[in-house]
Amino acid sequence: MRVVLTLGPDQTAVAAEARGAEDAGYDGIATGEHLFFHGAPSNAFVALAAAAGATSCIRLLSSLTVLPLYPAALAAKLATTLDQVSGGRFDLGVGVGGEYPPEFVAAGVDVGQRGARTDEALDLLRRLWAGGPVDFAGRWTRIEGLALSPGPVQPGGPPLWLGGRRAPAIRRAGRFADVWMPYMYTPEQLARSLAEVREAAERAGRDPAAVRGAVFSWGGVDADAARARQEVVDGVSAVYQQDFAPLADRYLLHGDPDRVLARAREYADAGAETLVFSPVGAGARRRELVDLFTAAVLPRLTAGG
Repeated sequence: MRVVLTLGPDQTAVAAEARGAEDAGYDGIATGEHLFFHGAPSNAFVALAAAAGATSCIRLLSSLTVLPLYPAALAAKLATTLDQVSGGRFDLGVGVGGEYPPEFVAAGVDVGQRGARTDEALDLLRRLWAGGPVDFAGRWTRIEGLALSPGPVQPGGPPLWLGGRRAPAIRRAGRFADVWMPYMYTPEQLARSLAEVREAAERAGRDPAAVRGAVFSWGGVDADAARARQEVVDGVSAVYQQDFAPLADRYLLHGDPDRVLARAREYADAGAETLVFSPVGAGARRRELVDLFTAAVLPRLTAGG
């Protein structure tokens, strides 16, 4: 199983954290984004550009870019430029957002249009990344014979990771995703949804086997399993402004190293080739969680041992 580590909330530490993750053997680093949200969200394009400059081989994933907040052509340019400056190491994770409507108001975007805007933007991305001039007449975007220059390093553009939980997200992933990456899913839900995404891909005329599975998991690890659970509950409850105590054992990755490893393997058995591990906490305590995961879980998970 491949493991991607999300960056912490301290945006001044991005370069150091990225180098540390590369040196520790992680397959990738990731960061989410919001324009406005609870806590201190970053911008994935900017943060991952800083990470790209501090590393040489680790993959860079936005998890997830709230695509409908961007003009579609601007998002294409940002993603393509990041693929260029990273030497072809960028993976674009896409979500529709909506859990915090004020950021849509601030961006001048109707939150009710977020799904349709995302579909249009993904269509445009694929066309621009195919190379050459593009004519595109969408509901929100019009392009007349323009090409991205330079284009992406990766043929066809950065791989698209799509997330979500509902039926429209599954249909969207079937049309566009290279990787299906839900969050707040049990292993059983992951297996079922991955099969549904692959069915949707086949209906869209794509090879269903081309869609890989991943899972995004908030989590924490400690020798004291009860402490780990409480820390994760507290951290995720603060992010989403709701009590996650009743949901922790279904959706959150927590416990001592053996329990965390066992649960991650359940996701792997359900079809997740990649675990995106998002540790809770900040500062010294977060570094302790990451160090323990790196020492006691990562080698066994990536080796299958």
